[in-house]
Amino acid sequence: MATGKLFIGRKVRELRLQGNMTQSQCAERLGISTSYLNQIENNQRPVSAAVLLALAEKFQLDLSDLSSGEGDRLLSALTEALTDPVFENYTPGLQELKLVVQNAPGFAHALVAAHQAYRRMNEQLAGFDDTIARASPLEATPYEEVRDFFHFVDNYLHDLDIAAEKLAAEIGIGEADDAALLAAHLERAHGVRVLRIGPESALIRQYDPKQRTLAVNASVPQSTRNFQMALQIGQLHAADLIDRIAAEAGFRSPEAVDICRAGLQNYFAGALMMPYRKFLTAAHELRHDIELLSARFGSSLEQVCHRLSTLQRPGQKGVPIFFARVDRAGNITKRHSAAKLQFARFGAACPLWNVHQAFEQPDRIIRQLAETPDGARYLCLATQITKGGGGFFAPKPTYAIALGCEVSYAGAFVYADDLDADNRAAFSPIGISCRICERTKCPSRAVPPLKRKIAVDQNQRHFLPYELM
Repeated sequence: MATGKLFIGRKVRELRLQGNMTQSQCAERLGISTSYLNQIENNQRPVSAAVLLALAEKFQLDLSDLSSGEGDRLLSALTEALTDPVFENYTPGLQELKLVVQNAPGFAHALVAAHQAYRRMNEQLAGFDDTIARASPLEATPYEEVRDFFHFVDNYLHDLDIAAEKLAAEIGIGEADDAALLAAHLERAHGVRVLRIGPESALIRQYDPKQRTLAVNASVPQSTRNFQMALQIGQLHAADLIDRIAAEAGFRSPEAVDICRAGLQNYFAGALMMPYRKFLTAAHELRHDIELLSARFGSSLEQVCHRLSTLQRPGQKGVPIFFARVDRAGNITKRHSAAKLQFARFGAACPLWNVHQAFEQPDRIIRQLAETPDGARYLCLATQITKGGGGFFAPKPTYAIALGCEVSYAGAFVYADDLDADNRAAFSPIGISCRICERTKCPSRAVPPLKRKIAVDQNQRHFLPYELM
């Protein structure tokens, strides 16, 4: 497989400035010419293997930190924004976009944010209801702010993850009955007794700070009960750290801070139940078999898949994985990608993606080899999950969860063993979203691409009532 050229001019410049060196001093230390260093810093030339090794030796640069994940996410968001018809007279090339992302990421983020505000304004004007009078269409909703925060930190919070891993070792998570260990820690460390909520209640958990009691619904799975106890431990044990992270994120509203705080508590709970190094080792040993990982860590399939997508610790990274949760209407209710594949920020997911088939085949893990329009190929996994508990009339929403990686990592997954990943014909063509997908012959297309003109032939009809020009 061809390896892309590595342009890390911004990173090299940061290292040089941190060392208070001129370009000539830095170039001498690296054993290269000043002109070559200048070209590297301005992303006019890629770094060679020899320069990479020199950077690692002379500047203690961790080569694993050079993963293109963050750049891919920003590049995807910027590309999607610029497909909007408002930019119809401007179609930048991929190299031009990469230069913006590499050299001016702050500008790229600002442009993406401006496009999001424009989209929200158009959507609200199209609805033309009284929300126009009550809300500012130009501001991101608190939920969107928090979603973007987790997206651009790579869904990995180092300080929080380390704190959870340390506490897991102190509690002894994984060494005995986790439910008993968590309940005992809550009472011993925080004076909180764990009680049971009757299965007829609609509540999953309820914490009473005055009575120092945590009640958890008896009808939900044990993995959910354990997770809720772990979440409560996160609220009490890591409160200051969580508050600091939420405050430093710079959210516009108290609502966004509250939503982020809840997300950070959930993150801590997952990291406590599935400590980083133990989980990473198990993922390699079990070859990412999510059912075996679920059994080993006493966690649900969704919790396991989500945790796999967070394994981005510098120097100890796992396989770059994408993860999503989709409801029956096709809405992506959770999303994260450490892989090159990025999910559309607007519009529904590609109908050819196997995640939609999970609802038709419950209790099965569905596999798919897929190729996106840019030629990237992936191993895609999907399965249906059911939430909730209670009696016959209790609501039990169903979702499909999707997990996958670039095909170059497929060998690390047990699911790829009998798939013909070397046969290009075995890959299904998928896209990111119809509105930005350039495939011209897709019979499942919902809408034309935003920047393509269409032609309608009144005398003949194919699967689509138009052709793309």
